[in-house]
Amino acid sequence: MPGGGISATSDVGAIEAPVTFKTYLMCAFASFGGMFFGYDSGYINGVTGSSVFIQVIEGAGAKTLSGPHNSLIVSILSAGTFFGAIAAGDVADTIGRKWTVIAGCAIYIVGVILQTATNGLGLLVAGRLIAGIGVGFESAIVILYMSEICPKKVRGALVAGYQFCITLGLLLAACVAYGTGKMTTDASYRIPIGLQFIFGFILGVGLLFLPDSPRFYVKRGRIEQARKALASVRDQPQDSEYVEAELAEIIANEEYERSLIPAGGWINGWLNCFSGSVFKSNSNLRKTILGTSLQMMQQWTGINFIFYFSTPFLQSTGAIKNTFLISLIFTLVNVCSTPISFYTVEKFGRRPLLIWGALGMLICEFLVGIIGDTVGFNRTHTDAAGTTIANNIPAVNAQIAFICIYIFFFASTWGPGAWIVIGEVFPLPIRARGVALSTASNWLWNCIIAVITPYMVNPGEGNLKSNVFFIWGALCTAAFVYAYFLVPETKGLSLEQVDKMMEETTPRTSAKWRPTTTFAQDMGMKEGGKLDMNVEDVERKGSIF
Repeated sequence: MPGGGISATSDVGAIEAPVTFKTYLMCAFASFGGMFFGYDSGYINGVTGSSVFIQVIEGAGAKTLSGPHNSLIVSILSAGTFFGAIAAGDVADTIGRKWTVIAGCAIYIVGVILQTATNGLGLLVAGRLIAGIGVGFESAIVILYMSEICPKKVRGALVAGYQFCITLGLLLAACVAYGTGKMTTDASYRIPIGLQFIFGFILGVGLLFLPDSPRFYVKRGRIEQARKALASVRDQPQDSEYVEAELAEIIANEEYERSLIPAGGWINGWLNCFSGSVFKSNSNLRKTILGTSLQMMQQWTGINFIFYFSTPFLQSTGAIKNTFLISLIFTLVNVCSTPISFYTVEKFGRRPLLIWGALGMLICEFLVGIIGDTVGFNRTHTDAAGTTIANNIPAVNAQIAFICIYIFFFASTWGPGAWIVIGEVFPLPIRARGVALSTASNWLWNCIIAVITPYMVNPGEGNLKSNVFFIWGALCTAAFVYAYFLVPETKGLSLEQVDKMMEETTPRTSAKWRPTTTFAQDMGMKEGGKLDMNVEDVERKGSIF
């Protein structure tokens, strides 16, 4: 309805169209970006165990990567993703969510080409750093994009699809590493690295055919483009009453939030993320702390210790003969467990999953540590042939089983849950930067753990062996307490309703909150009425950042 305003509704159940198959497909395709994250996290675990790769990096005759080289190779990608994620927030608010992800795909492909061409440490590190910047763009903005286009009834399940694609990437990487691990040429590491090109190409080209986020267009004051994009993602005609009502709600919420968070320049845009009191549950500062600390806690669970370092770690214990196969089993458990969250995150909610998931993980971590320190990984002997053998094979098998159960708890709870929540809690004026900061926190702690872990478990350094699981267990205990006191329930709410819920309740009582009015109604618009401004007025008003 160009020039005529937007029709509003006071019915909280009528602000979104019914979910269609096309909507599922569009949102599911965007989740393919998780393949970047997963494959890149997984392939390096296998490559660093390749004898050919080790000799390329360390020189002829070397049997293992040195601690500093292993740490640098694994962690440099996370360093790139940290800075990429930080920058992505501003880029997404300027050129759009869709085009930011496409730009990230292009950067990622350049990094992959450099890594594939490597014949030594320098080019490999440079390639992983550049690829990391691209992954940073993608990992931050795909979550933002999906959260903004997914219907509220299935938003959690669809965003969980991102985590599922991460696990698929890990599985594919493990399979490729297992298939190339016995090769005696440089193909043993060039094939796993080069396959990354495919993911960047598919996602980048596919997004060209999808609309950008309607909430981005509203933020920029481009209402007619927002209407067109919203109609596309909801599979409705542009004059549909559902499109009208949801668009009115998005605009009314944006106007309300803008009255609280005035538009400004670049510096003010970032300062807005840290405004308000830490003791007020709906303050921007509290939401930024929630998003960044939630991603920190996800990394503190120790999951990437398993997927980055399980191969060299299990080799160092001398208790496992086929470490590649065990790593593949870990990855299969991860993949098969994640789809459970598609149902549970919408049935039980985000908050219960994070609380009970942390409890399950901490129990498994401590059991792995206790068994390993008493009769498992830490207790080995050398036979007459000089081979290191575990004293108690059943105890080692029990440790492997509890690690698998721990992965199950992570994959079905904290894996998808942390990504879902960070895409839901931020108001539109700071959403891109808030999600970017949260994702950057994930990668910062990913990098820190990747740097310090080799020094913790390598035989020549800390040599903690199974005792490292006591550390992860203690951190999972912190995650349990954190989830109980600080994580709100956002199930079944639109992004605009999440704002109102956080304003009117506390994390521990948030599950009982239900919307009674729409934002359009709160802004003084009656049933069937129009926004007080014409479309052209909103478009002229726009937004700087």
